[in-house]
Amino acid sequence: MNTSSVPTLSSSLEKGRPVFSISPFTLLDFPDRTACILWFAGCNMRCSYCYNPEIVLGKGKLSWGHVQEFLLSRRGLLDGVVFSGGECTIHPQVIPFAREIKKMGFELKIDTNGSRPDVLRQLVEENLVDYVALDFKALPENYWKVTRSDLFCAFEKSLENLLDSTVRFEVRTTVHSKQLTTLDLQSMKTWLRGKGYSRTYYLQHFRGDKLTLGELGESKKQVLNTELGVWRN
Repeated sequence: MNTSSVPTLSSSLEKGRPVFSISPFTLLDFPDRTACILWFAGCNMRCSYCYNPEIVLGKGKLSWGHVQEFLLSRRGLLDGVVFSGGECTIHPQVIPFAREIKKMGFELKIDTNGSRPDVLRQLVEENLVDYVALDFKALPENYWKVTRSDLFCAFEKSLENLLDSTVRFEVRTTVHSKQLTTLDLQSMKTWLRGKGYSRTYYLQHFRGDKLTLGELGESKKQVLNTELGVWRN
């Protein structure tokens, strides 16, 4: 068999620059772990409340070589690495990156909108991911309004894949009063429970103190009804 056209692991790692930037340290983004964040450029959704417009609309700047150099300098100082964005799973480099990061001894957390269930499934099956934060944007009737995409079925498949796995994960929703009402949130929680999700459902208020992708304006804080989910500050 002619293997000259088959990319090697090295070439697949070095191809392209998918990472926009690196946050060198966080205690907040990977539960119970010290970590850094790799911010992957680009996204297949256009959520108006997104506070990373420069990452979503921007181009990647860093290759695996840059990432590897940074991580080598952090061995013994960090427990884990977070893939965030943007949407990390749209990049073909995400699985090769994950393989190498695990070889280096780091744990891996993925922040994802769930739009690439095939990629997420491979990460799980290869034991490359230790924790997943899955964004639940809305139910089908509101999904386009929130995300400007028709990717709800892909999200649903990602949730099902995670429910069938042993990987630690959480489901979270960003709430803006112009997009999701208290009734919407109750319906979302009921839907989640119906799918078999019995873990903590995290809700986070829209942050109006940063530049966002759209112009939603201020969000009226809804009553902190703990029956809906656990609200994060």
